Amino acid sequence: MKIEIHQGTVADVLIVDQQIPEFDNRNTHEKLTQRLSDKKHLILVAVSEGIPVAYKMGYQLSDSEFYSWLGGVVPSARKQGIATQLRVTQEEWAKKQGYEAISVKSMNRYPAMLQLLISSGYHISGYEDEGSSNNSKIKFLKKLQW
Repeated sequence: MKIEIHQGTVADVLIVDQQIPEFDNRNTHEKLTQRLSDKKHLILVAVSEGIPVAYKMGYQLSDSEFYSWLGGVVPSARKQGIATQLRVTQEEWAKKQGYEAISVKSMNRYPAMLQLLISSGYHISGYEDEGSSNNSKIKFLKKLQW
């Protein structure tokens, strides 16, 4: 599968999102645009044969920190390194923008994401207790090297 990564739109994100069973169509155009409005942000989309198959989006938390908010890969395109390509592209962009760190949150119910973050140099930096270990959020931080 030949993949091209480029900056995309919320509409591109929703095309991918609707194909990801774990997300249960919870993300709407209004929800995504509201979160990104008035913030410096980046939407990356991975495209195969003209069709969006994955995305990674985030926004500025502060002058020094970028938050990697949402991402996903359609099931038919998983285990091909696409999430890694998106992560690396996002990290390179953040470095060029002058950010010193990238933060992200994930959950125990996404073990592949937890493994990807740890193996990619992200360190656990906190925990948000949501009443159960399956719904609670694990915070990660990666300092960007200069």
